[in-house]
Order: sequence, then C-alpha cells, then structure tokens
Amino acid sequence: MPSYQAPLRDMRFVLYELFDGAALADLPGFEDFTPDLVGPVLEEAAKICQDVLQPLNRSGDEEGCVLENGEVRTPAGFKEAYDTFREGGWTSITCDPEYGGQGMPKMVNTLVEEMICSANLSFGMYPGLSHGAYVALSKYGSDHLRQTFLPKLVDGTWTGTMCLTEPHCGTDLGLMRTKAVPQADGSYQITGTKIFISAGEHDLAENILHLVLARLPDAPKGIKGISLFLVPKVMVNADGSLGARNGVVCGSIEHKMGIKASSTCVMNFDDATGYLIGDAHKGMRAMFAMMNTARLGVGVQGLGLAEASYQGAVTYARERLQGRSLSGTKYPDLAADPILVHPDIRRTLLTQRAYVEGGRALAAWIGHALDQSEKNLDPQARAEADELVALLTPIVKALLTDLGSECTNMGMQVFGGHGFIREHGMEQLVRDCRITQIYEGTNGVQALDLVGRKMPDKAGRLLRRFFHPVSAYIETNMENEDLAAFVQPLAKAFVRLQQATGQVARVGLSNPDEAGAAATEYLRLFGLTALAYLWAQMAEISLPKAGDPEADSDGFYAAKVATARFYMERLLPQTSSLFAAIMAGGKTMMAFNDEAF
Repeated sequence: MPSYQAPLRDMRFVLYELFDGAALADLPGFEDFTPDLVGPVLEEAAKICQDVLQPLNRSGDEEGCVLENGEVRTPAGFKEAYDTFREGGWTSITCDPEYGGQGMPKMVNTLVEEMICSANLSFGMYPGLSHGAYVALSKYGSDHLRQTFLPKLVDGTWTGTMCLTEPHCGTDLGLMRTKAVPQADGSYQITGTKIFISAGEHDLAENILHLVLARLPDAPKGIKGISLFLVPKVMVNADGSLGARNGVVCGSIEHKMGIKASSTCVMNFDDATGYLIGDAHKGMRAMFAMMNTARLGVGVQGLGLAEASYQGAVTYARERLQGRSLSGTKYPDLAADPILVHPDIRRTLLTQRAYVEGGRALAAWIGHALDQSEKNLDPQARAEADELVALLTPIVKALLTDLGSECTNMGMQVFGGHGFIREHGMEQLVRDCRITQIYEGTNGVQALDLVGRKMPDKAGRLLRRFFHPVSAYIETNMENEDLAAFVQPLAKAFVRLQQATGQVARVGLSNPDEAGAAATEYLRLFGLTALAYLWAQMAEISLPKAGDPEADSDGFYAAKVATARFYMERLLPQTSSLFAAIMAGGKTMMAFNDEAF
C-alpha cells in the first residue's frame, strides 16, 4: 500500500494565504481558532490518519464486513481505531459546543476530512454519515430530540445514517413506499425497506440513529408527501440509558466493488418506533440539509483519494528504473533512468497535481463560504455566502469526484502492470473512488441540478456569486504583465462559460431536453473555469516569493507557479471542446431512434 503523508504545507497555504484563515478568529464563535490553535489540530489529524487509519486501509479492504445474525462485524482493528478517533474528539470538531462539540470552522474541517479520506475512505464513512445526521437533527429536530440524541451523536458514542433509497426507487423519491403510522404517545411506527444504507449496521458504536424518509397515512402523493423520522437501533429510556432493541434490523450487506470495509446495508423497518423531525410532509427540506452536507463531503472524498494516488505515483516514478530519457541519459550511474524522466509520466503526474491542488482550493473555498454563511454579522454577506454554497455544491460533488476517478486511474497507470496488482494498493484507490461519482446523487443528477435548479434560481442571482468576483478579478489584473500567463487563459475560459450559460438558459426555456443534453459538459466547463480562477490567485500569491532563497527555501512557491502554468496551458484548453459540444445542442442524441439502442 502506498504510504501517505498529509500535505500540510499546501493545506496551510490554502488556509492562510489563499483564504486568510487567520481572519476566521474575527467571526463570532471562532475567536479561539487562531493559527496557533488550528496548526496543532491539523498536525494531530495528520498523525491519526497516517499512523492509525492508513495502516488499516488495505487489510480492511481485503477482510471487508461480515453479517452474522443481523449484526455486522467490521474488519479487525476498526473498532479500536474508532475508539481512538472518538476519544480524540474528532467526531465533534465542527459541532455546536451546546451539545459537546468544539465549534471549529468548516474550512478547517474540510482539510481534516480530506486527510481521513486519503488515509482510509471506508473508515471515514462511519463518522461522515453521523455528521450528516447531526446537521439535519440540529437544524430541524425538536428541543427534546436534540437534547436526547445530539450529545451522544456528537461525542461518537452513537452514530447516524441516512435512509432514503428503496429497492424500487433511487433518485425519484416520490415513489417511496415506507410508511409511518402515528401512535397515541406522539411517536410513529415505521415500516418499510431501505437499501444502500452506508453504516446501517456495525459494531463501532453502542447505538445507531437512522434518519428515515417515510409517508404518513394522509400524505399527498409525490415528493411533497414525504416526512423525516429518527429511528434509533436501540430505544433510549427517559433517563438517557439504552433500553430495548427497536424493530429495525439489517437484512443483508452489499458485496461491493470498493469501500469494502464500510458496511452498506439493506435495512428492514418492522413497526419500528420513530420520531418526527421537523414538520409533517416537509421531510425533504430537512433531508436536503443532510444531503448537501454529504454531497460536499463526497467531493472531498474524490479529492482525498486523488491525493493518495498522486503520492503513490510520485514515489514509484522516482524509484522505478525503466529505459533512458528520450533526450539522453539522465542517470548514467544507474542501470536505467527512473521513469520520472519520461514526458508522459511527467504529464500524468502534473495533471494529478494540478487537479488535486486546485480541487483543494475549491473545497476550502466552499468551506470558507459555509463559515461566512453561518457566522458573518452582516446579513447580506451571510446570504451571499449561502448562495455561493448552493451554486457550488453540485460542482464540488461532481467535478472533484470525476477528477478523483481520473486521477486514481492515472496513478495506477504510472505503475503499469504493478498498478493492476493488489499488493501495491493503487487499484484499491480506483475501486474506492468509483462510488463517489454515483452516491449522493449521480454526477449526471448534479449536472441537472446545476442547470435546472441553480442556474435559474432567483432569476440567476446564484450565478452572480461566481460571475461577479471572477469578472472583477479579470478586470483588475488584465493589464498585469506578470500575471498575463494566468489571467488571459482564465478570461478566455470565462467568456466561454458566459456564452454557454446564455445558450443553455435560452434553449432550455423552450426545450428542457436541450439543457439536459448540455448539463454534464456545462458543469465540467464551469468547474474547470472555477479551478482556473483559483489557480490564477494562487499564482499571484506565489510569484513574488518563487525563487527567493529566503521566502522559498523549499521551492514550494516555484512549484506552485509551475503547476499553475501547466494547468493553464495543458488542462484549461478542455474548455474549448466542452464549449463546442454545448453549442452543438442535443439533437444528435435526442433524435436517435429508441429501438436502435
């Protein structure tokens, strides 16, 4: 298995130089989170990921989870690792101090999540789902539910799930059949079957809190008739102690392509006791709070796996001796040159690097916006940050997981045949990453969300949260000769994005199929332009320091500038072909005869 070292140097650059993370301490509730505190937190997160979680990644994949008599046993070492993780307070870092949380900024937690996903994605699924449940319950649960369940969820003693999908329906939740029957004591009896439930059953915690979508007897048809319920695996007594087992059981676990140490369960609810979260028939509003948190988290999963693959590929490219450089021997004392000298290997590694570092900046940007949307004292600033999060959520989820899948495949390619062999660990990263493009709404669904909901929302106001700052940045720096290599390519891509936006909006009004046909290419075009905007800013920060013996003693800034040049010259030109495909329209696909498929 490739070793993993948390990229703390680049994380500090993104946190403090690109986004001025030190200013987070100026926001109410974040006063203590100065660099002096955050720095050691990131270092400790790196240690537990490198020393505790990563060593279990391969063994967990090989052993997987086992279902026996309705109980799931996780792989050897996972229970001990979870106890260490929980006791270290890692389940609580962004949670409200009122319930025992540490109240840490979301931008910091984004970096911690990336480390966890790089080290052991299967393990990260368990606390990740719990945090999603925490978000929904903290926003929409009654005072009684919050006081009863959140402290244990926050400290990791109990974990959570998200139960949406049923055997006969996936994304179309309006077809849901799980029912909820009101009881005299104010509770509900929940009956139905849910599938693909991550962390639905396991041996890491003493209780599991299932957040379940179901229909009340008087529910209107379709998605507007869905309610959300909290269904504990084990009932909780009035004094907070655990009581009898509830009517929920794991019927089977899925045998999957990847994330094998994460238990993916079929959950059967048989007159299980549940408690309404939020208002009746308004469950999707609460569930979307959880789903959006999960979608951002899944984007970070793709990023984390790409980073792990890049590290493994770089190490191998330095060590593997094969052939001689095309331009002449570079290491005459060796039997052959390391493959790092070959142009195609360098192209592959730089592609990985550019996507990973750009993706890290994008993930941190949305983490920063989340912090502003919750803590900024200016109501307008909060609203604008919230709109930026809404706009970027489908882009972060789809782009970073698509790039994650591409990057993990690239990393395996660098290894050649050895990458296809299990013992090197690169093929596991490919398998683990593949699900990220599927769950929490496939990337095609994310693209439809972008063009069908986010683009027209509030007469295009969400788009302004991105278009306006990018336009202002280009205008400010267009005459800066030092930045020409970065700002001019950005400007060209941005013009394509603006024109494509107008085209999709125009044709989509008269024919929604046209917008749907362009959606995937449009999201990619949008995402690559967003990365270009961030790369231009990172180059601007790095240029004055690059090559300075004192400011750049380790060559970090010089490498940052060089990677930015590579992105602009070799990767951003994709926007031209994406633009051409979008403008071509959807006739060739929609006019194709159904019977000919």
